[in-house]
Amino acid sequence: MKSFDQLNRKKRSRSNDSFFVGGAVHYSPRKEDPLYEALNPVVQGLGMSIVELSVSKQRGKTQIRLTVTKKGVVGVGDCSRVHHAIVPRLELAFPGEDLYIEVASPGIDRTIKDASEFQLYIGRGIRCYRTDISDWTAGILQEADDHHLVLRGAKGTVELSYDSIAKAKLDYSQEVED
Repeated sequence: MKSFDQLNRKKRSRSNDSFFVGGAVHYSPRKEDPLYEALNPVVQGLGMSIVELSVSKQRGKTQIRLTVTKKGVVGVGDCSRVHHAIVPRLELAFPGEDLYIEVASPGIDRTIKDASEFQLYIGRGIRCYRTDISDWTAGILQEADDHHLVLRGAKGTVELSYDSIAKAKLDYSQEVED
């Protein structure tokens, strides 16, 4: 593993990753970022998972934005616990820098920016815009891996490869029963 000093020198941002690759959702492994690897055990120890991690410089401050999720609702108290738990590691990673740290939930209608996020949302409502039929397919996410996902919707179960998904969003309305 790289030292925190090496982490500090590397520019990284998951939020700037390309969403579309050839008109499809792109899958990138979640463990390629050393800062992600340093923070993830802390966040998982609190019963949550990192959805997105970005680092940028703004007006002389180092801005760290973290989006976290868990089974159920992520509340303000959850975000506060994560914030307090990661501050010591971030201070080691960015010594002497003025840090601005933001921890947030994904929200009820998050746009999924990378296919690796699907695994975090199993059991949640998802809406996918499909390139093969030029329309939306929605349902409850049943499973997801490196290449495809399975949705259970009103018309049954459908398996979609990431190559056929142009964009995707969380869709709370799929979780509400009539």
